Amino acid sequence: MQWYTFGQMIAMIRLGQKASTIDEARIMMRTTKGIIWVNGRQQGQCVAIQDYLFSDLWRIYDDEDSVISLSERQQYEQQEYHMLENQYMEWWAERKQQKDQS
Repeated sequence: MQWYTFGQMIAMIRLGQKASTIDEARIMMRTTKGIIWVNGRQQGQCVAIQDYLFSDLWRIYDDEDSVISLSERQQYEQQEYHMLENQYMEWWAERKQQKDQS
């Protein structure tokens, strides 16, 4: 079992996966709308990044409640990758244009 800090967990969690603290007092799941609380009084609400989350260790896992189809996950991740790639290409073009003007 692998444990992550909050920042590492945010970078690693994939669509449809859940993440929980060691004591499972806090459980969240990544959805197409963001990361939502699965339990507690904020169940169903988007996770707000607050200080107390940074002091927990998290594990990432799949279960029957969180499993989505592999093709849906791949399609979503491909769209996410293309958005990141487009942002990088726009930044690169602006940077090149600024260098050419200097």
